[in-house]
Amino acid sequence: MSRDASISSERDDFDRDEHRLHRRRRIRRRGRRAYIRSVYFLPSLATLGNAVCGFASMYVAAFDAQNVGSDPWALFLLRYKFFAAAYLVFFAMIFDGLDGRLARFTRHTTDFGGQLDSLADVISFGAAPAFLALQVFKAHVANVPLPISRLIWAIGAMYFSCAMLRLARFNVSNETGEQHHFSFLGLPSPGAGGAVCGFVLMQQDLQLAADPSGYGWFANLAYCCALILPAVVLLTGLLMISNVRYPHMVNRYLRGRRSIGRLVFVVALLLLLLVAHRYAVGIGMLAYALWGLGNNAMLRYRMKRLSAATSASLQIRSSSSAAGTAPPAE
Repeated sequence: MSRDASISSERDDFDRDEHRLHRRRRIRRRGRRAYIRSVYFLPSLATLGNAVCGFASMYVAAFDAQNVGSDPWALFLLRYKFFAAAYLVFFAMIFDGLDGRLARFTRHTTDFGGQLDSLADVISFGAAPAFLALQVFKAHVANVPLPISRLIWAIGAMYFSCAMLRLARFNVSNETGEQHHFSFLGLPSPGAGGAVCGFVLMQQDLQLAADPSGYGWFANLAYCCALILPAVVLLTGLLMISNVRYPHMVNRYLRGRRSIGRLVFVVALLLLLLVAHRYAVGIGMLAYALWGLGNNAMLRYRMKRLSAATSASLQIRSSSSAAGTAPPAE
Protein backbone atom coordinates (compact mmCIF):
# COMPACT_ATOMS: atom_id res chain seq x y z
CA MET A 1 0.00 0.00 0.00
CA SER A 2 1.38 3.36 -1.03
CA ARG A 3 1.80 6.29 1.30
CA ASP A 4 -1.00 8.28 -0.39
CA ALA A 5 -3.41 5.38 -0.04
CA SER A 6 -2.56 5.05 3.66
CA ILE A 7 -3.17 8.77 4.24
CA SER A 8 -6.46 8.57 2.35
CA SER A 9 -7.58 5.59 4.45
CA GLU A 10 -6.73 7.43 7.67
CA ARG A 11 -8.71 10.44 6.48
CA ASP A 12 -11.70 8.25 5.72
CA ASP A 13 -11.52 6.69 9.17
CA PHE A 14 -11.28 10.16 10.74
CA ASP A 15 -14.28 11.40 8.75
CA ARG A 16 -16.34 8.38 9.78
CA ASP A 17 -15.47 8.89 13.45
CA GLU A 18 -16.29 12.59 13.25
CA HIS A 19 -19.60 11.81 11.55
CA ARG A 20 -20.49 9.34 14.31
CA LEU A 21 -19.57 11.89 16.98
CA HIS A 22 -21.78 14.57 15.38
CA ARG A 23 -24.60 12.08 15.08
CA ARG A 24 -24.39 11.18 18.77
CA ARG A 25 -24.41 14.87 19.71
CA ARG A 26 -27.51 15.46 17.58
CA ILE A 27 -29.28 12.54 19.25
CA ARG A 28 -28.35 13.86 22.71
CA ARG A 29 -29.58 17.34 21.82
CA ARG A 30 -32.85 15.92 20.57
CA GLY A 31 -33.22 13.98 23.82
CA ARG A 32 -32.61 17.11 25.86
CA ARG A 33 -35.12 19.09 23.85
CA ALA A 34 -37.71 16.36 24.27
CA TYR A 35 -36.98 16.26 28.01
CA ILE A 36 -37.45 20.02 28.43
CA ARG A 37 -40.65 19.98 26.40
CA SER A 38 -42.20 17.37 28.67
CA VAL A 39 -42.63 18.10 32.38
CA TYR A 40 -44.26 16.16 35.18
CA PHE A 41 -47.79 17.45 35.45
CA LEU A 42 -48.89 17.33 39.10
CA PRO A 43 -45.79 18.86 40.77
CA SER A 44 -45.56 21.58 38.10
CA LEU A 45 -49.27 22.33 38.46
CA ALA A 46 -48.88 22.79 42.22
CA THR A 47 -45.87 25.07 41.68
CA LEU A 48 -47.81 27.19 39.19
CA GLY A 49 -50.65 27.37 41.72
CA ASN A 50 -48.12 28.82 44.16
CA ALA A 51 -47.11 31.53 41.66
CA VAL A 52 -50.70 32.32 40.68
CA CYS A 53 -51.66 32.81 44.35
CA GLY A 54 -48.80 35.27 44.77
CA PHE A 55 -49.82 37.18 41.64
CA ALA A 56 -53.46 37.22 42.77
CA SER A 57 -52.37 38.57 46.16
CA MET A 58 -50.75 41.58 44.51
CA TYR A 59 -53.81 42.16 42.32
CA VAL A 60 -56.18 42.03 45.29
CA ALA A 61 -53.96 44.31 47.40
CA ALA A 62 -54.08 46.95 44.64
CA PHE A 63 -57.86 46.65 44.17
CA ASP A 64 -59.48 50.12 44.33
CA ALA A 65 -62.89 51.75 44.11
CA GLN A 66 -62.65 52.27 40.35
CA ASN A 67 -63.01 48.53 39.80
CA VAL A 68 -66.04 48.09 42.05
CA GLY A 69 -69.19 49.30 40.31
CA SER A 70 -72.31 47.70 41.79
CA ASP A 71 -70.96 44.16 42.07
CA PRO A 72 -71.52 42.91 45.67
CA TRP A 73 -68.48 40.63 45.49
CA ALA A 74 -66.34 43.56 44.40
CA LEU A 75 -67.67 45.65 47.30
CA PHE A 76 -66.89 42.81 49.71
CA LEU A 77 -63.40 42.46 48.25
CA LEU A 78 -62.79 46.20 48.50
CA ARG A 79 -63.54 46.13 52.23
CA TYR A 80 -61.52 43.02 53.03
CA LYS A 81 -58.87 43.19 50.30
CA PHE A 82 -55.88 43.13 52.67
CA PHE A 83 -57.30 40.08 54.46
CA ALA A 84 -57.74 38.33 51.11
CA ALA A 85 -54.27 39.30 49.89
CA ALA A 86 -52.63 37.93 53.06
CA TYR A 87 -54.64 34.70 52.92
CA LEU A 88 -53.60 34.20 49.29
CA VAL A 89 -49.96 34.19 50.38
CA PHE A 90 -50.79 31.46 52.91
CA PHE A 91 -52.54 29.50 50.15
CA ALA A 92 -49.31 29.86 48.17
CA MET A 93 -47.49 28.32 51.14
CA ILE A 94 -49.81 25.31 50.94
CA PHE A 95 -49.04 24.86 47.24
CA ASP A 96 -45.33 25.32 47.98
CA GLY A 97 -45.39 22.47 50.46
CA LEU A 98 -47.55 20.35 48.20
CA ASP A 99 -45.40 20.44 45.06
CA GLY A 100 -42.31 19.00 46.73
CA ARG A 101 -44.29 16.21 48.36
CA LEU A 102 -45.98 15.36 45.08
CA ALA A 103 -42.60 15.23 43.34
CA ARG A 104 -41.13 12.94 46.00
CA PHE A 105 -44.25 10.79 46.16
CA THR A 106 -44.23 10.23 42.39
CA ARG A 107 -40.39 10.04 42.35
CA HIS A 108 -40.24 12.78 39.75
CA THR A 109 -37.83 15.29 41.31
CA THR A 110 -36.04 17.24 38.56
CA ASP A 111 -33.85 20.32 38.23
CA PHE A 112 -36.61 21.93 36.18
CA GLY A 113 -39.04 21.57 39.09
CA GLY A 114 -36.54 23.05 41.54
CA GLN A 115 -35.90 26.09 39.37
CA LEU A 116 -39.61 26.61 38.73
CA ASP A 117 -40.30 26.36 42.46
CA SER A 118 -37.75 29.09 43.21
CA LEU A 119 -39.27 31.39 40.58
CA ALA A 120 -42.71 30.86 42.11
CA ASP A 121 -41.34 31.56 45.60
CA VAL A 122 -39.86 34.87 44.40
CA ILE A 123 -43.35 35.95 43.34
CA SER A 124 -45.33 34.61 46.30
CA PHE A 125 -42.92 35.19 49.20
CA GLY A 126 -40.78 37.99 47.79
CA ALA A 127 -42.85 40.38 45.68
CA ALA A 128 -46.33 39.75 47.14
CA PRO A 129 -45.56 40.35 50.88
CA ALA A 130 -43.48 43.45 50.11
CA PHE A 131 -46.20 44.89 47.87
CA LEU A 132 -48.90 44.09 50.44
CA ALA A 133 -46.94 45.80 53.23
CA LEU A 134 -46.49 48.92 51.10
CA GLN A 135 -50.22 49.05 50.33
CA VAL A 136 -51.21 48.59 53.99
CA PHE A 137 -48.84 51.31 55.14
CA LYS A 138 -50.08 53.71 52.47
CA ALA A 139 -53.73 53.01 53.36
CA HIS A 140 -53.43 53.46 57.14
CA VAL A 141 -50.68 56.04 57.63
CA ALA A 142 -51.64 59.41 56.21
CA ASN A 143 -49.61 62.56 55.51
CA VAL A 144 -46.30 60.74 55.13
CA PRO A 145 -43.44 63.06 54.06
CA LEU A 146 -41.89 62.30 50.69
CA PRO A 147 -38.48 61.21 52.09
CA ILE A 148 -40.19 58.77 54.49
CA SER A 149 -42.33 57.45 51.65
CA ARG A 150 -39.22 56.81 49.57
CA LEU A 151 -37.59 55.07 52.52
CA ILE A 152 -40.60 52.78 52.93
CA TRP A 153 -40.45 51.92 49.23
CA ALA A 154 -36.72 51.18 49.55
CA ILE A 155 -37.43 48.81 52.46
CA GLY A 156 -39.94 46.91 50.32
CA ALA A 157 -37.47 46.74 47.43
CA MET A 158 -34.74 45.50 49.77
CA TYR A 159 -37.02 42.77 51.13
CA PHE A 160 -37.73 41.63 47.56
CA SER A 161 -34.00 41.64 46.74
CA CYS A 162 -33.21 39.65 49.89
CA ALA A 163 -35.81 37.05 48.91
CA MET A 164 -34.18 36.69 45.49
CA LEU A 165 -30.72 36.33 47.05
CA ARG A 166 -32.03 33.82 49.59
CA LEU A 167 -33.54 31.61 46.91
CA ALA A 168 -30.48 31.90 44.65
CA ARG A 169 -28.24 30.86 47.56
CA PHE A 170 -30.55 27.95 48.29
CA ASN A 171 -30.35 26.78 44.65
CA VAL A 172 -26.56 26.75 44.50
CA SER A 173 -25.91 25.54 48.05
CA ASN A 174 -24.33 22.14 48.48
CA GLU A 175 -26.01 21.30 51.77
CA THR A 176 -26.89 17.63 51.77
CA GLY A 177 -27.56 14.95 54.32
CA GLU A 178 -29.76 14.82 57.36
CA GLN A 179 -28.77 18.27 58.66
CA HIS A 180 -30.20 19.88 55.53
CA HIS A 181 -33.58 18.22 56.15
CA PHE A 182 -33.84 19.48 59.73
CA SER A 183 -32.66 23.09 59.45
CA PHE A 184 -32.30 26.02 57.07
CA LEU A 185 -29.46 28.51 56.68
CA GLY A 186 -31.25 31.84 56.98
CA LEU A 187 -34.96 32.45 57.44
CA PRO A 188 -36.85 30.55 54.69
CA SER A 189 -38.72 32.78 52.25
CA PRO A 190 -42.12 31.23 53.16
CA GLY A 191 -41.40 31.97 56.81
CA ALA A 192 -40.50 35.59 56.01
CA GLY A 193 -43.58 36.06 53.84
CA GLY A 194 -45.73 34.40 56.49
CA ALA A 195 -44.37 36.71 59.19
CA VAL A 196 -45.18 39.82 57.13
CA CYS A 197 -48.63 38.60 56.09
CA GLY A 198 -49.43 37.32 59.59
CA PHE A 199 -48.60 40.75 60.99
CA VAL A 200 -50.88 42.29 58.34
CA LEU A 201 -53.71 39.96 59.41
CA MET A 202 -53.26 41.00 63.03
CA GLN A 203 -53.24 44.70 62.09
CA GLN A 204 -56.34 44.34 59.93
CA ASP A 205 -58.22 42.48 62.65
CA LEU A 206 -57.43 45.27 65.11
CA GLN A 207 -58.58 47.80 62.52
CA LEU A 208 -61.81 45.87 62.01
CA ALA A 209 -62.48 45.78 65.77
CA ALA A 210 -61.76 49.50 66.16
CA ASP A 211 -64.44 52.13 66.58
CA PRO A 212 -65.55 53.67 63.25
CA SER A 213 -64.65 57.11 64.59
CA GLY A 214 -60.98 56.08 64.62
CA TYR A 215 -60.49 56.49 68.37
CA GLY A 216 -59.98 53.92 71.12
CA TRP A 217 -57.50 51.21 72.06
CA PHE A 218 -58.04 49.04 69.01
CA ALA A 219 -57.66 51.96 66.62
CA ASN A 220 -54.45 53.05 68.34
CA LEU A 221 -53.05 49.51 68.29
CA ALA A 222 -53.93 49.13 64.60
CA TYR A 223 -52.19 52.41 63.82
CA CYS A 224 -49.10 51.37 65.79
CA CYS A 225 -48.99 48.05 63.94
CA ALA A 226 -49.14 49.90 60.62
CA LEU A 227 -46.22 52.07 61.75
CA ILE A 228 -44.20 49.02 62.86
CA LEU A 229 -44.90 47.05 59.67
CA PRO A 230 -41.90 48.46 57.69
CA ALA A 231 -39.60 47.42 60.54
CA VAL A 232 -41.02 43.88 60.36
CA VAL A 233 -40.40 43.83 56.60
CA LEU A 234 -36.82 45.06 57.09
CA LEU A 235 -36.05 42.54 59.84
CA THR A 236 -37.42 39.52 57.99
CA GLY A 237 -35.63 40.56 54.80
CA LEU A 238 -32.27 40.72 56.57
CA LEU A 239 -32.89 37.42 58.35
CA MET A 240 -33.41 35.69 55.00
CA ILE A 241 -29.82 36.38 53.93
CA SER A 242 -28.31 35.85 57.39
CA ASN A 243 -26.30 32.81 58.52
CA VAL A 244 -28.73 32.07 61.36
CA ARG A 245 -29.95 28.49 61.51
CA TYR A 246 -33.73 27.91 61.56
CA PRO A 247 -35.32 24.53 62.29
CA HIS A 248 -37.57 22.69 59.88
CA MET A 249 -40.58 22.56 62.20
CA VAL A 250 -42.33 19.55 60.65
CA ASN A 251 -39.26 17.34 60.21
CA ARG A 252 -37.68 18.18 63.55
CA TYR A 253 -40.64 18.39 65.92
CA LEU A 254 -43.59 16.54 64.37
CA ARG A 255 -42.29 13.64 62.27
CA GLY A 256 -41.71 10.27 63.90
CA ARG A 257 -42.50 9.15 67.44
CA ARG A 258 -42.94 12.00 69.93
CA SER A 259 -43.94 12.32 73.56
CA ILE A 260 -47.54 12.72 74.71
CA GLY A 261 -46.70 16.15 76.11
CA ARG A 262 -45.67 17.37 72.67
CA LEU A 263 -48.89 15.98 71.22
CA VAL A 264 -50.91 17.93 73.80
CA PHE A 265 -48.90 21.07 72.98
CA VAL A 266 -49.64 20.72 69.25
CA VAL A 267 -53.35 20.18 69.94
CA ALA A 268 -53.38 23.35 72.09
CA LEU A 269 -51.75 25.29 69.26
CA LEU A 270 -54.36 24.03 66.79
CA LEU A 271 -57.17 25.07 69.15
CA LEU A 272 -55.56 28.50 69.49
CA LEU A 273 -55.48 28.78 65.71
CA LEU A 274 -59.18 27.97 65.54
CA VAL A 275 -60.13 30.48 68.24
CA ALA A 276 -57.92 33.43 67.26
CA HIS A 277 -56.13 32.40 64.10
CA ARG A 278 -55.24 35.92 62.91
CA TYR A 279 -53.44 36.83 66.12
CA ALA A 280 -51.98 33.34 66.52
CA VAL A 281 -50.57 33.26 62.99
CA GLY A 282 -49.08 36.74 63.25
CA ILE A 283 -47.49 36.20 66.66
CA GLY A 284 -46.40 32.64 65.80
CA MET A 285 -44.68 33.63 62.56
CA LEU A 286 -42.90 36.54 64.21
CA ALA A 287 -41.85 34.28 67.09
CA TYR A 288 -40.37 31.81 64.58
CA ALA A 289 -38.44 34.63 62.87
CA LEU A 290 -37.10 35.93 66.20
CA TRP A 291 -36.45 32.44 67.58
CA GLY A 292 -33.50 32.03 65.25
CA LEU A 293 -31.89 35.20 66.58
CA GLY A 294 -32.43 34.15 70.19
CA ASN A 295 -31.14 30.64 69.58
CA ASN A 296 -28.08 31.97 67.75
CA ALA A 297 -27.32 34.38 70.61
CA MET A 298 -27.71 31.56 73.15
CA LEU A 299 -25.34 29.29 71.20
CA ARG A 300 -22.74 32.04 70.99
CA TYR A 301 -23.03 32.69 74.71
CA ARG A 302 -22.56 29.00 75.49
CA MET A 303 -19.57 28.75 73.15
CA LYS A 304 -18.04 31.82 74.79
CA ARG A 305 -18.49 30.33 78.26
CA LEU A 306 -17.05 27.00 77.11
CA SER A 307 -14.07 28.74 75.55
CA ALA A 308 -13.48 30.77 78.72
CA ALA A 309 -13.70 27.64 80.89
CA THR A 310 -11.31 25.76 78.60
CA SER A 311 -8.75 28.57 78.60
CA ALA A 312 -8.97 28.87 82.40
CA SER A 313 -8.41 25.13 82.78
CA LEU A 314 -5.39 25.28 80.49
CA GLN A 315 -3.93 28.19 82.46
CA ILE A 316 -4.35 26.27 85.73
CA ARG A 317 -2.64 23.22 84.24
CA SER A 318 0.24 25.27 82.85
CA SER A 319 0.77 27.14 86.14
CA SER A 320 0.65 23.86 88.07
CA SER A 321 3.20 22.30 85.74
CA ALA A 322 5.50 25.32 86.10
CA ALA A 323 5.28 25.12 89.90
CA GLY A 324 5.99 21.40 89.86
CA THR A 325 2.75 20.42 91.56
CA ALA A 326 0.01 18.14 90.38
CA PRO A 327 -3.03 19.88 88.89
CA PRO A 328 -6.23 19.71 90.95
CA ALA A 329 -8.59 16.89 90.16
CA GLU A 330 -11.57 17.91 88.03
